[in-house]
Amino acid sequence: MRRNQTILSEFLLLGLPIQPEHQHAFYALFLAMYLTTVLGNLLIITLIQLDSHLHTPMYSFLSNLSFSDLCFSSVTMPKLLKNMQSQLPSIPYAGCLAQMYFFLFFGDLESFLLVVMAYDRYVAICSPLHYTSIMSPKLCVCLVVLSWVLTTFHALLHTLLMARLSFCGDNVIPHFFCDFSALLNLACSDTHVNELVIFVMGGLVVVIPFLLIIMSYAQIFSSILKFPSVRGIHKAFSTCGSQLSVVSLFYGTVIGLYLCPSANNSTVKETVMSLMYTVVTPMLNPFIYSLRNRDMKGALGRVRHKMKIPFCL
Repeated sequence: MRRNQTILSEFLLLGLPIQPEHQHAFYALFLAMYLTTVLGNLLIITLIQLDSHLHTPMYSFLSNLSFSDLCFSSVTMPKLLKNMQSQLPSIPYAGCLAQMYFFLFFGDLESFLLVVMAYDRYVAICSPLHYTSIMSPKLCVCLVVLSWVLTTFHALLHTLLMARLSFCGDNVIPHFFCDFSALLNLACSDTHVNELVIFVMGGLVVVIPFLLIIMSYAQIFSSILKFPSVRGIHKAFSTCGSQLSVVSLFYGTVIGLYLCPSANNSTVKETVMSLMYTVVTPMLNPFIYSLRNRDMKGALGRVRHKMKIPFCL
């Protein structure tokens, strides 16, 4: 039966449910958001590389997070923008699997890096005297390398499981990228193994990191409240509160979409939720984690003075 099935060579991406008269306005909006994401994250990476004052564990993790955000957004946004201007928004089968792989890879990498950054802040605030000895260069490198290795394994596992499935009927994906849950709905072969792996591995890659981040910030708040000061509490809530809002936005939509799917979720609702963590979160991270930071502003001034470039933030 498998030999007699028609093998699909490409998929059609329906994109976003936007009225034709609003197409150009949304195209301009998404283009501006993508450019903001690219420029913001590139600025952070450049400043951290050029300024020696930022060669610390925290900013090393920030540099990796910015690279992850930049690539994560670039996996879906250029194709979305291209398809919004195309009459036939298609993507080859191999290209669809490649997009799914890199989407999972950089999404997982961001998840692990957020955990590493939360742990770094926990050590810095709760054990400041031992910060240098705990967050040694060797440990920092190991944490980053481990994040890359785990994400490679997880993304490759899902991609190989998806490649073994047969697609012999409908080739229309009601999404703006090759989301693996949408691909599973189009498969005409048994997908129970894929669904089991999504549930099990999703708990390890998404739920556990989310709980670790919450625990780290809870310990931070607890440590600060033991020695209360108006300035310290205000700084903690302004910094950790904004970071937790982005973390909740990222993990909340991912958990709601993939680990706790609801039969009442419409295609429009799922698409909007996907936009939140693929477009909005990578754009907000530079402002939340770095560009509001006094050290980053100081580095920007020093780099500007050295290079004699008349630009402002």
